[in-house]
Amino acid sequence: MPTALQTATALDADWWRQAAVYQIYPRSFADANGDGIGDLKGVTSRVPYLKALGIDAVWLSPFYPSALADGGYDVDDYRDVDPKIGTLEDFDEMTAALHQARIKVIVDIVPNHSSDRHTWFLEAVAAGRGSAARERFHFREGRGAQGELPPTDWTASFGGPRWTRVADGQWYLNTFTPEQPDWNWDHPEVREDFLRTLRFWSDRGVDGFRVDVANLLVKDLPEQLPSKDELAQLDRTSGTHPLMDRDEVHEIYREWRKVFNEYDPPRFAVAEAWVETAERRAKYASPEGLGQAFSFDLLVADFEAGQFRSIIEQNLEQVRATGSTSTWVFSNHDVTRHATRYGLPPLAGRTVKQGVEWVKAGGPGAALDRQGGLRRARAATLLMLALPGSAYLYQGEELGLHEVAQIPAESRQDPSFFRGAEWDGLGRDGCRVPLPWTPQGSSFGFGAGGAHLPQPDWFAEYAASTQEEAAGSTLNLYRQALALRHELQGAEELEWQDTGNDQVLAFTRPGGWLSVTNFGNAPVQLPDGELLLASQPVHGRTLPAHTTAWLRA
Repeated sequence: MPTALQTATALDADWWRQAAVYQIYPRSFADANGDGIGDLKGVTSRVPYLKALGIDAVWLSPFYPSALADGGYDVDDYRDVDPKIGTLEDFDEMTAALHQARIKVIVDIVPNHSSDRHTWFLEAVAAGRGSAARERFHFREGRGAQGELPPTDWTASFGGPRWTRVADGQWYLNTFTPEQPDWNWDHPEVREDFLRTLRFWSDRGVDGFRVDVANLLVKDLPEQLPSKDELAQLDRTSGTHPLMDRDEVHEIYREWRKVFNEYDPPRFAVAEAWVETAERRAKYASPEGLGQAFSFDLLVADFEAGQFRSIIEQNLEQVRATGSTSTWVFSNHDVTRHATRYGLPPLAGRTVKQGVEWVKAGGPGAALDRQGGLRRARAATLLMLALPGSAYLYQGEELGLHEVAQIPAESRQDPSFFRGAEWDGLGRDGCRVPLPWTPQGSSFGFGAGGAHLPQPDWFAEYAASTQEEAAGSTLNLYRQALALRHELQGAEELEWQDTGNDQVLAFTRPGGWLSVTNFGNAPVQLPDGELLLASQPVHGRTLPAHTTAWLRA
């Protein structure tokens, strides 16, 4: 029989399997020093709020030194804090405060690319052709009589060429922006330096890592490179594509896993891996690798019962095959907030990124069902929090915030806006606007000196302090749901219940916990059981349209 200590250690090691993780975009969460930019002291000041919310962990988007060419995902130094956000001492104080509140700490790691201000990249540029320093990156000669053309005609993810020329005429690979040169992961010094980084933050008490674009690290760049059109025709499911999801990437994550397992409990990791098939994604969630991988399927789903059930079933089947656990997410720093997405016409199978067209049109009020979108978002979230697996929440969704579409061009910051990335419309600034904490003040309580992105006047009605006092507010719905989730959560399984209505999804969880969601436009009768919580007021035994209820059988 295991001892009580062994049992407690095993439970602590598995804390992430059904955790509620709250993503913080540090520059937009809370500003303690009044300079308009959120900081680590601001996070620390809001620990009581996070504890009251009932989350299990926070995931911090990058807080490293950065020129903000891509919102902090252009990293100058992986083992320091941006002076505009704080210091390492501030980080330690924040971590201690979160741990005191029994909240784990996850940090973003950005391994595909660095910043053009990183020490090693500056060294590479200065060292010149053929230098050892340039081997840490992907430098190539250009095409044309004088090498004046980039090595290929590839397009970067945020628009523009995928290659940037330096003064001596060579070109380097940049998957996203020129300020983000890609690392060469075939180089042993690159691999070893990232192991040092993982240990650096783990030694400071970090409990886990979110791995940015985990599928892109390893490249195969032979002398003869394919054209953009040829590249588009290559298979992305075999692990042999030259730029993404190569099988060799898992050798890297096996090395990382050895580092994670040096700690007790082992450090946790979740992969952001945009891959073509569930089988490819499962490799990142291997217990010998990162252990968990994001599923973004619900990010592109309409509020429709059949889509939700299919996605849930497919994801649960995937995790059974890997021994990992499912991940559920509706909003994050890269997508239109789901309260807004669910207030727009359904995608109905179109592959356009939901919400982009509306933002690009300037966010016309007549096209958005603001109240209906929030109603559907509340129902979707309550359903999601009943599912087995990890729930990932994004700052501000607990306030029911909508996307901020009307941001002047001169105030925008996202590189996808400036570089014309067609897939991203006007960029991702609208979900990164600083949070409203109070209904008054120059920045609605975000800080004393305004906000680095403009906040709309309607933020006042969504302020956290106002919602704390309102019984039916979205904030209080999240608090109640997360508290109940802790109380009710059992084994990682569910059983579907036949409702006789294809607009209604119902499932039970171990212990007699029942979740029922009415996706339809007409009310339906609730099954028997004690009503525990609902996303909208329930009168008698009638479940309103676009509403989720939890019951105890």
